[in-house]
Amino acid sequence: MSVEHVEVLAEEPSMAAALEVLLPRIHRGITFEIHPFQCKTELLAYLPDRLRGYRHWLPGNWRILVVVDQDTDNCFDLKQSLEKMAQYAGFITKSGASRKPYTVVNRLAIEELEAWFFGDWEAVRAAYPRVIATIPQKRGYRNPDAIQGGTCEAFEKVLRKAGYFKGGLRKVEAARTIGRHMDPKRNLSRSFQVLCEAVREMAAL
Repeated sequence: MSVEHVEVLAEEPSMAAALEVLLPRIHRGITFEIHPFQCKTELLAYLPDRLRGYRHWLPGNWRILVVVDQDTDNCFDLKQSLEKMAQYAGFITKSGASRKPYTVVNRLAIEELEAWFFGDWEAVRAAYPRVIATIPQKRGYRNPDAIQGGTCEAFEKVLRKAGYFKGGLRKVEAARTIGRHMDPKRNLSRSFQVLCEAVREMAAL
């Protein structure tokens, strides 16, 4: 049975805005509906009940994708927490599937959504032309998933230095604007590529 649709649970509106334009580019053969929460804390609090609700009606050719920022959490511990929530709801996850069919895929943005923007600096430059072109070559920015001191804070600092968002980063606006220019194939963020691989694999089931 081929997968026709993916329900996406995103931790907050800016992530939902980015995924809304990116997921159809990652794979065009399936549909997506994105459900944003207000923050990571809210998603983690409501996720068990949301998954149990899906368990009662989700069609066999649908899948669930949960996407959250790692932030300062331990990557392994956060992923295990998400995995257990799905398992307690009665779902098989991609990580726990072995060779069995799975329904839920949990993915992390390392350490935050903005790492995906650093991973496609060409898209950032297309959206905000005054930003420094050589950011990806600078020390501390070469690995988008390893930027120190908070990826969101670093991203806002670079944009404000270029004259954008002087009153503070408008995350949803930035995500939607940059997302329109992003090319999934060229993104240097490993966590973003892991997400892409998962979506393509789900679509191929």
